[in-house]
Amino acid sequence: MPIWRLMEDWFPHLWQFHLAAGVAALTIALASVWAERRRLRRVNLDAVGFMPWTVIYLITFLVAVVFLGLGAREWFAA
Repeated sequence: MPIWRLMEDWFPHLWQFHLAAGVAALTIALASVWAERRRLRRVNLDAVGFMPWTVIYLITFLVAVVFLGLGAREWFAA
């Protein structure tokens, strides 16, 4: 079964899918901000880590803004 058939069952309207994806991306963006703050305030200065939290934040925040904007536009147009 194609994925768009499943999406039609889960989300009857396209704006619901866009809002759900935007909220998920915003949650990941907020988690990456928290992780970057935690990394900057670490006690052991040699334990730097390897995750690029700033890049993850920027990408997921951009995705969240786009999806939430699409969802809001479609919701107001409906």
